[in-house]
Amino acid sequence: MKSKVKILNAVKYVGLTVLTIGIIMFLLGFYESGYGILTSVGIGAVIGAVFIFLIGVFFVATEEMLDKTYKGIEIVHIKQKKKRLSQKPF
Repeated sequence: MKSKVKILNAVKYVGLTVLTIGIIMFLLGFYESGYGILTSVGIGAVIGAVFIFLIGVFFVATEEMLDKTYKGIEIVHIKQKKKRLSQKPF
């Protein structure tokens, strides 16, 4: 459980940092300077931050599902009875 919390915290802080930088770059490019490239890089950073967060949450959810699949009931195979000699194969 601790590894999942660590991954979620890392994704949260990285995503928040990239999102903040992207918003600042977008606002500076859109309002302050005449550089259109800064606006587009800011939009890309915001979208990248969203993808980083979603992929991190997907990894944690996948790890959770993999951990839960191994907690099932153990299947024990029953030995098959030997065929009688009087039975004919098909």
